Amino acid sequence: MRANDMEAVILAGGMGTRLREETELRPKPMVEIGGVPILVHIMRIYRHYGVRRFVVCLGYKGDVIRDYFINYRLHNADLEVDLSTNAVRVLGDVAPLDWTVTLVETGAESQTGSRIRRALKHVRGQTFFATYGDGVANVDVAALLDTHAKSGKLGTVTAVHPPSRFGEIDIAGTEVRTFREKPQIDEGWINGGFMVLDKRAVEGIALDDPRNSLEIDVLPKLAHSGQLAVHRHGGFWQCMDTYRDMTLLNEMWAGGTAPWKVWK
Repeated sequence: MRANDMEAVILAGGMGTRLREETELRPKPMVEIGGVPILVHIMRIYRHYGVRRFVVCLGYKGDVIRDYFINYRLHNADLEVDLSTNAVRVLGDVAPLDWTVTLVETGAESQTGSRIRRALKHVRGQTFFATYGDGVANVDVAALLDTHAKSGKLGTVTAVHPPSRFGEIDIAGTEVRTFREKPQIDEGWINGGFMVLDKRAVEGIALDDPRNSLEIDVLPKLAHSGQLAVHRHGGFWQCMDTYRDMTLLNEMWAGGTAPWKVWK
């Protein structure tokens, strides 16, 4: 089992209501870090480990994502537009990407498990990567796949320590001994996305049922039956849930301190 033989299925259909300032006109995976949609950052992480085939589950404002990939060259090049004829000329060129991107309409109201089930027909192999379209990390995808293969289970999730949304203070008496702004939480793990799933984990979901949630239905069921492994990731992980998260990620990118940029 090798990463370059597999698809990465990316959930990109949610509304992103907690980032309403940015998602009124576009889906959250199209919110930008350094001028590039976070969706493309996620895809570049996988490509670094050999993945070339992507299946993107569309929903809310999916046409924005369709337009971006259909017109990828135009979105990323300098252009000259002749307004008298409406002719467009590309100035220079954009380095081509050796990716195949399958864009799947999975329904505006569908839950995450149902989205993956509807996209399953485009997954060639028995095993595939799956993740959310709003989180970046320096996860070692090859090590994740190795953990999954050795487990022999139907699913593997990447467990991460979430960053605290508040500054942490260490108090001794009436003094503050240390203060850390938004530290990584040392205790407790959460599902950080970057999963590996066997098709059998979701094949039981009815194609016409939009209510099946990966987090409420699929993963708990796998865990209950002893079919869910874990890959612990102690490195960087950050979701883009709020405007503050978006600002933080853009500041990291602008400052050249983006830990998730594992590609050249």
